[in-house]
Amino acid sequence: MACSPPPIPPASPHPRLRLPPHHHPSPPIPLPTISSLTKSPSLSSDLSGDVVARTSSIGRLARRGHLAAAAVELSAMLSSPSSPNHITIITLLSACADFSSSPFSFPLGLALHALALKVSLFSSSLHESLLLGTALIDFYSNNGFSDLALQLFDRMPHRNSVTYNTMIAGHMKSGDFNQALDLFHRMPTRDLISWTAIINGCVKNGLSEEALHHFRQMQAERVDPDYVTAVAVAGACSNLGALSQGTWLHRFALKRGLLRNARLQNSLIDMYSKCGRVSIAQQVFDRMPIRTLVSWNSMIAGFALNGFSAEALLLFSEMQKTEFKPDGVSFTAALTSCSHAGMVDEGLRLFRVMQTDFRVVPRIEHYGCLVDLLGRAGLLEEAVSLVESMPMKPNEVLLGSLMAACCVHGDVELAERLMDLLLQVEPETDSNYVLLSNIYAAMGRWEGVGRVRGLMKGIGVKKKPGFSAVEIDGGVHQFVAGDGSDEIYALLGLLHFDMELHRYEPG
Repeated sequence: MACSPPPIPPASPHPRLRLPPHHHPSPPIPLPTISSLTKSPSLSSDLSGDVVARTSSIGRLARRGHLAAAAVELSAMLSSPSSPNHITIITLLSACADFSSSPFSFPLGLALHALALKVSLFSSSLHESLLLGTALIDFYSNNGFSDLALQLFDRMPHRNSVTYNTMIAGHMKSGDFNQALDLFHRMPTRDLISWTAIINGCVKNGLSEEALHHFRQMQAERVDPDYVTAVAVAGACSNLGALSQGTWLHRFALKRGLLRNARLQNSLIDMYSKCGRVSIAQQVFDRMPIRTLVSWNSMIAGFALNGFSAEALLLFSEMQKTEFKPDGVSFTAALTSCSHAGMVDEGLRLFRVMQTDFRVVPRIEHYGCLVDLLGRAGLLEEAVSLVESMPMKPNEVLLGSLMAACCVHGDVELAERLMDLLLQVEPETDSNYVLLSNIYAAMGRWEGVGRVRGLMKGIGVKKKPGFSAVEIDGGVHQFVAGDGSDEIYALLGLLHFDMELHRYEPG
C-alpha cells in the first residue's frame, strides 16, 4: 500500500502518539466505531443522485462542526445501497482538521483513515489518492501529530504542490521550523502558497526577521504576493518595529490594489501603531470603506498603546453607536487606556459594565489591566485583594505587574510576598528577581540584594542582557549590552569626546 501509514489499532492510540488534553477517549455522544465503519466491502465510485445528496448532507453537518451527527449519517450511508465515495471521506477528514478542538475530531479521523485502508482507497486513481493523502496530512497536522503526517507524506509515491504546502503548514504549526524549511527547499516548484506558508509560519513562531528574509527572496524569484502574504509580512514588521519595510509594504499594497481587503488594512493599523505612528494608523482607519470589529479594536488598542488614552476611550464610545458591540479585546484596550491615564474610577466602571451590560466574562488579561491600574495608582492592597478574589490563578505577567508597582511605591513587604508566588509560577524569569533586588537597593537593604543574588545563583537564573534595535536601510539591527563590539564603543568614545569639546553636560 503505497502511501498509507502503519495501521493504528482501533482499541488504543498508536504507541508513539500522545493525545493532547482536549482529546477525550470517550466522547459524550457515542461515535460509530472503526469496525462498524469498515464493514462495507468497498466504497462507491458512483456519483448518482443519492450518493451526491447524502455526501452533501454529511458535508453540511461537517462544515458546521457537527462531527458526531455527520459520523452517524456516514454510518447509515455505509449500511445503505449508496456507499460513500472518496469525496465523502475527504469532506469529513477536512472537517476533522478544521474542528480539531472537538472531542470527536481525532477518533472520527482515525476511523476514516482505517476505512480508507480497509477498502484500498489508496490504490484507486492517482488523483483520488493524492486528495486523500493530502487530507490525512492536514488532519494529523491539525490534531498535533505532525510525526504521523510526515510518515504519510514520506510514503506517498506522488505528491503535488498542495501536498507539500499542507506538510509545510503542519510543520510550522507544530513549531518544526527547520523541517518546514528543509521541505520548502526540497520542493520541485514553489508557488505563492508555499512562500506564504513559510512566511506566515515564521511570524507565528516568533521568527520575524526570517519572515522578512523569505519575503525578499520571494520577490527576487518574481512571485507576486497576495493579501494573505501581505498580512503576514505586516505582522513581521509589527513585531520588529520595522517601519520603513512596513511603509514599503503599504505602498506596494496600494499599487497592487490589495488595500481593498479589510484584514490587510487592520494589519497596517496594527503595524503603524506598534511602530509609534498612530497618526498614520488613524488615516488608514478613517479611509476604510468597510470596518470590522477587528478594525475598531486595532485602532482603540493603537491609541492605548501609544498613550492616547482620551482618544482611545472616545473611539471606544463611538464604536458602541455602530452595529459593533465591544468584546473582550475591546475592553482590554479600554482598560489599558484607563491604566495609562490613571483613571481608576472609569476603569472600575468599565470592568463592571463589561460584565453587566455586555455579558463579557472577565479573562486573565482583564484582571491584569485592572491590577496594573490599581498598582500604578498606589492602591496595592486593593490590587492584592482583586488577585485573591480572581476565579483563576494569577500568571507571571499579572504578578510581575504588581511587583513593578511595589518597586515604584517601595512596598518591600508585599514584594516579598509576591516573590514567593512568582517562584511557584515562573521561577526562571530573571526580571522578577531584578525588580525585587532593585526594591531592596532603593531602600538601602543591601543584605536583601545579596540574598536575591544568592537565590538566583542557587536556582541557576542569569540576568538576560538588555538590547536595543534600530532599523537602518530596511534592515533591523540589534545591539546587546556587553557584547564587546569595538566599533560601537569606539563610536561612543568619539561622541563623548565631541560632547566635551562643545562643553555639553548631559542632564
